[in-house]
Amino acid sequence: MKNKNKYEIVIHGRGGQGAKTTAEILVQAAICKGKFVQAFPNFGPERTGAPMRAFVRISNKPIRTREPVIDPDCVLVLDETIANVIDVTKNVTGTEALIINSQKPKDELKKKLKFEGNIIPVDASGMSLEVIGEDRPNTVILGKFAFVTDIVKIDDIISVFRAKYEKKVGKEKTDKNIKAIEMAFRLY
Repeated sequence: MKNKNKYEIVIHGRGGQGAKTTAEILVQAAICKGKFVQAFPNFGPERTGAPMRAFVRISNKPIRTREPVIDPDCVLVLDETIANVIDVTKNVTGTEALIINSQKPKDELKKKLKFEGNIIPVDASGMSLEVIGEDRPNTVILGKFAFVTDIVKIDDIISVFRAKYEKKVGKEKTDKNIKAIEMAFRLY
């Protein structure tokens, strides 16, 4: 946690991809372990497909700041094309994780982003299309985040996801999403 009292996450996505939902699930999973949390979105024009960010803080102590995260411990990128218009590597050092939804290999992404740090590509869209039947990269990213960081536990993410969505979308669709989360967790 970079000698900070809190773990901070920036989630980049496009409207409708689930960045805000990802933030909500992460904080609810952290609450399961008694952590103090904060999550909030940052929108430009509120429309489907518009670039947006969500911020997450997880701490063992109360969180007093309400400012956007400017020095993230981890960055989640739900749509690789966001990197064409936004510097997703801003203030990310070599030891911090940048988990990106991409089919490209790590070396190619490092060159494209001009970033030598810890890039973790995962074909979140491909995996979600295969398992869920829809392009839902946020569920896959949740599983990869749990594996890479161990800040929240995979069992807590799954429990929160099931509680939030089973009544809303049904057991079958919820089970498929959970399978995608677990698949990303086990991948690599």
